[in-house]
Amino acid sequence: MKQFEEVRISRRAWLGLSLGAGAALALTPKLLGALDQAGGRLIERAIPSSGEMLPVIGLQFGNPPPPDQAALKEMLKTLIENGGRFFDTAHQSMPGAEDASARVVTELGVQGKVFVATRGSPPGPPQPGAGPVKSQIEQSLARFKVSKLDLVFVGSAAANAAQHAAAQELKKQGVIRYIGISAISDQKYAALETAMKNEAIDFIGVDYSIDNRAVVEVTLLPLAQERKIGVVSYFPFGEFGTGSLFRRAGATPLPEWAAEFDAKTWAQFFLKYIIGHPAITVVRTGTTKPGHMLDNVGGGIGRLPDQAMRKRMAALVDSWPREKPAGRKP
Repeated sequence: MKQFEEVRISRRAWLGLSLGAGAALALTPKLLGALDQAGGRLIERAIPSSGEMLPVIGLQFGNPPPPDQAALKEMLKTLIENGGRFFDTAHQSMPGAEDASARVVTELGVQGKVFVATRGSPPGPPQPGAGPVKSQIEQSLARFKVSKLDLVFVGSAAANAAQHAAAQELKKQGVIRYIGISAISDQKYAALETAMKNEAIDFIGVDYSIDNRAVVEVTLLPLAQERKIGVVSYFPFGEFGTGSLFRRAGATPLPEWAAEFDAKTWAQFFLKYIIGHPAITVVRTGTTKPGHMLDNVGGGIGRLPDQAMRKRMAALVDSWPREKPAGRKP
């Protein structure tokens, strides 16, 4: 076989041959540089409250992040070098998790190239008053070595009026650019819906995938469009980051009609279903492998399914048995 420097292949061909076969490759800058980007650029969506454009595929390292700093750096570089920006640390609830993510950002010196989402309160049980928000924001600013934070997720005003007011004041001061509220459980959707109707927020974060869509699609996404609120989609590969969709797919071949919206792998199939909804601003993907990160980026490139095709995609997934042999983990 020729050396890679002598062979120029398209990203999609490489993904189909390698990632589609389940290979977990350790990508290097040289390898990334050899990939042909002519197949398209990462899709961007406007943040409704500002019009700022944001690439639709994002990244979180995991909770807690794996200890291999070199692999973490390679994943973030893979995202950035392929047009991505959104980097989430907001739901890394383990102590020290944000430190690990911030270390990667600062050691790479990419603060100006990433759109960082963080949490507005420390890990653990909710604490009353405005103090925890200010303290957490100060710590995040210091960790990332920045003067302002892109997106901070806080509790609703109904849950803690003082913390919400503190976040709004920091936004007025220019310390926070956008404020969000998240709900990663259908038990919290009602409270999130109330906050969306009554509070000044820029983003919501919700767990949303092709097999977990009912309340989100019927209620929250239409409301987000109506209220001009951006949406971060979590757990695109199955509930709570378990990768259940890959297990359910098992060895099932990708349908030929997936080519109609440029999906080459199951990961891209699942991601394109989500991005196909116009309310979605960005999908946060969690992974521990640079090769999977590049596969995920492919989910935000090329054509997207229309509503009729999304129904066909959902019907296919709904027809699968609930349990399948273990496949690729996210």
